[in-house]
Amino acid sequence: MAPIYLLSPVAKEGTHALPMIRFETVAKQIDFSGCDTLMFTSKQAVKSAESIDRAWKNYPCIAIGAATKKQIESLGGEVIFHPDSFYGETLAKEIVRFFSERKILYLRPREVSFDSKAFLAKEGVVLQEQVIYETLCMEYTQESKPPKDAIIIFTSPSTIHCFLKNFGWEESYRSVVIGHATKAHLPPNARVFVADEPLIDACIEKAREILLSSNSK
Repeated sequence: MAPIYLLSPVAKEGTHALPMIRFETVAKQIDFSGCDTLMFTSKQAVKSAESIDRAWKNYPCIAIGAATKKQIESLGGEVIFHPDSFYGETLAKEIVRFFSERKILYLRPREVSFDSKAFLAKEGVVLQEQVIYETLCMEYTQESKPPKDAIIIFTSPSTIHCFLKNFGWEESYRSVVIGHATKAHLPPNARVFVADEPLIDACIEKAREILLSSNSK
């Protein structure tokens, strides 16, 4: 049976843990001046904000993704908007529609896959930004490389970037991605399956479906 490798920082039962990324807080304080709403696009951003200044909970939040929403609420924050889609341009259009009058502060990682600020500026929405953490690659030797035919779960563009940096790509690999924004970062020849929901558990379920389908042939 082909092994399932999970590249998320969080290990999950039934998978081989191979975390590809680590996080480092890069801000010592948060500048809340001039904002009345916060935007988070990852649960790590919420955790970083909590470690820097717990006053973030005094502001209503836009939460991108179910895991982000859950993290905000678990720490006592208030989620006022949780969009159906969180893919780049679609998300930006929803923010324009509902929050054009808000002064939004986007607490973000150093690198992002979509330039929300530039898109929103075209629509007349000024998005303030502050980088509060960065994502760094873990380093591995080739002994840790997944074997041929492995099913590999990618939970972000960063996990793909770091995996390729460490190991390159094998044509026999099958990949499961958490969403279409992540899929775009895989090599053109990759065999890709997209999870039914943008959740790690949904990725694992999809990987198990692939295994069952392979074993029945």
